[in-house]
Amino acid sequence: MKKQTMIFTAMIFLILNGVCFAGAPHRVGGFELGKYINDFKDRLQMDAARPIRHQEYLTELEIKETKGFKSGYVWTGNCLEPGRILRIKLKYDESSKKFFNELLKRFKKRFGEPSEWRGDPFHIVISWKWSFIDEKNNRISLILQHNTKDEEEKIGNAVKLTITNLIEEERLCHEKKSSEFQKKAGKGKDKTKDQEKIDWEQMIPQ
Repeated sequence: MKKQTMIFTAMIFLILNGVCFAGAPHRVGGFELGKYINDFKDRLQMDAARPIRHQEYLTELEIKETKGFKSGYVWTGNCLEPGRILRIKLKYDESSKKFFNELLKRFKKRFGEPSEWRGDPFHIVISWKWSFIDEKNNRISLILQHNTKDEEEKIGNAVKLTITNLIEEERLCHEKKSSEFQKKAGKGKDKTKDQEKIDWEQMIPQ
């Protein structure tokens, strides 16, 4: 009984924070979260895969020509489940605000009102987020974005679909393996000698 009460309380908390439990999206542009890149190898630039800077536990692959989209990327894990698609980010061919407004209207019709505003106060970047829990208890994030000027983001309209908890699991896997590697590499090392080799003049501003 106590366990059921805790589960019910957790569900109420998530609902109040804008998390939807039904109809979590997994597919966009013909790509699907949770699937593996080998299922889409004819639609991805497989030879140009590269690790994401500061997130080496993820690999980024650029999509090939896809109807309705100008460009895009998929992210896969490379530690816990290599090749599994964890994020899809696509830029639409049509970059106008009018097209964005139509997309937003259709997103709301299918998924309800967004749970979070992710844009800036000046509306240079207009970004809305929906949050879901799917039938496997995965946390799904959906973001629709319109960008007019921010050069650090894609100009135009973009959609981002992410399994956030699996990205976190990939990060933890990477950190664990890195920690184990460092422990093995550090065995038998004389730390005193390492300290003696430090060129402190090189380390300190002059």
